[in-house]
Amino acid sequence: MWPWEHAVVGYVAYSVFCHLYYRDSPGGLEAAAVVFASLLPDLIDKPLAWEFGVFESGYALGHSVFFAVPLAIVVGLLTRWRGRPRAGIAFGVGYLLHLPADVYYPSLRGGSPAYEIVLWPVVTTGPGGGHDHGGFLERFSTLFEGYRAELLSSDPSYYVLAQLPVAGFALALWLYDGAPIARELLAGSKRVLAGHGKDSGRDPE
Repeated sequence: MWPWEHAVVGYVAYSVFCHLYYRDSPGGLEAAAVVFASLLPDLIDKPLAWEFGVFESGYALGHSVFFAVPLAIVVGLLTRWRGRPRAGIAFGVGYLLHLPADVYYPSLRGGSPAYEIVLWPVVTTGPGGGHDHGGFLERFSTLFEGYRAELLSSDPSYYVLAQLPVAGFALALWLYDGAPIARELLAGSKRVLAGHGKDSGRDPE
């Protein structure tokens, strides 16, 4: 799946959980945690495979259930200890949903589930990475060009067409939640500007 698809899945799932369990919208820290975590498996594996040739493919350590579950537990415990348990839950939701999303992504494109991609190092996938296939930016650019061509074609796939209403729903939900992250950034900017205004209004000593 593409990064924005993972971000949408993670955010929508966590937002729905918040409304059902907490009767509240996600905060900025939680929204940032779920979006970051939803991208983290790819941020770990893709550069290590495509840029540095550490793994044979872009599905290795970061996508492994043997790494993901302990990581989610550790982050959950740390955030609970720091008094931010909801941020830990958001991280776990984003990270752990990334794995099944990638497993069943081929099914959405007419293929079969790829269970092997979450079983590293018991099962390894490849080849599919390394220097001989180009660096991270080159590989991503090539893949994105194919996606862009399909999106702009006169006969896009049903999968690509289905992304439009899903993205629209995610945007509407984010706005309904009060635009977390953007809301906090705007409030912080206002506080900074207000602070500067008070400083500039002081009489010189």
